Amino acid sequence: MSEPSSSDLAIDVRGLSKRFGDRMVVDGIDIQVRRGEICGFLGPNGSGKTTTIRMLCGLLEPTAGQGHCLGFDLVTQSRQIKLRTGYMTQKFGLYEDLNIEENLYFIAEVYGMPGGRQKVEQTLDRLGLTERRHQLAGSLSGGWKQRLALGACLLHEPQLLLLDEPTAGVDPKARRDFWHQIHLLAAEGLTVLVSTHYMDEAERCHRLAYISYGKVLTAGTADHVIGTSGLKTWQVRGDQLDKVIGLTNHSDDWMAIPFGTSVHVSSTSQSDFADWLRAQSPQHDWVVETIPTSLEDVFIHLSQHAQDNYR
Repeated sequence: MSEPSSSDLAIDVRGLSKRFGDRMVVDGIDIQVRRGEICGFLGPNGSGKTTTIRMLCGLLEPTAGQGHCLGFDLVTQSRQIKLRTGYMTQKFGLYEDLNIEENLYFIAEVYGMPGGRQKVEQTLDRLGLTERRHQLAGSLSGGWKQRLALGACLLHEPQLLLLDEPTAGVDPKARRDFWHQIHLLAAEGLTVLVSTHYMDEAERCHRLAYISYGKVLTAGTADHVIGTSGLKTWQVRGDQLDKVIGLTNHSDDWMAIPFGTSVHVSSTSQSDFADWLRAQSPQHDWVVETIPTSLEDVFIHLSQHAQDNYR
């Protein structure tokens, strides 16, 4: 597959770093996102995702690194990037004592958007907010607050949408509705970078980038990330599964995770887990079978083997 040209990329940054005092929070990461693509940005809490997003939209100046967003230089043309970017933060940031319509009108007025009234009406209609337009933002459920926040990000018709854990604490149906909207927007050419902890959401993205302790550990499609992980995974069923976990705790080769009525074990070892388990505890008759490795298996493995940057 040929490398995308610079004109194909909405985000193209290399060596991006951010230091706060003695701590390097983001450490030389490279990110490339094609125009019209949904890129999932994954990693544990404190890994540097939010700091990276804030640098991409011009809210923080990088300590080092270079690149472009929407064709504009990340450092010298940050204002141009801001004008063309919608940023949805983790925390709901609109006025809870204003209703939905008033919040959107307020944003349109503050930024002096041409045709602001028409854009508000279009946004209300597009996101299914028209019937709730007079409802106070503070009385909305998490899912409706999320939808209002997305509407606020879209008012100025951005080319790039940065979403920082937008569905945290939102019920499954609201999350599904949200992702339906995101895919509709991407189909119209909007580029989306979204951070998430949900693996089902990661699978909805065109590409993924996994960051831990300020470094990108893997990137690509979900199939590529899984295929290049080198992991094999087994499912163990039977009685006394806690003993399976106990046995693996004494070995660096196996990563065992309880999974409902079974245990999933992953490893980069060439050994067969069924043979190893039988040798460790021949008196137990556990059922062990090979299963496909999941994204969750890969990301837990990466997190456990990443080097802490707290220094």
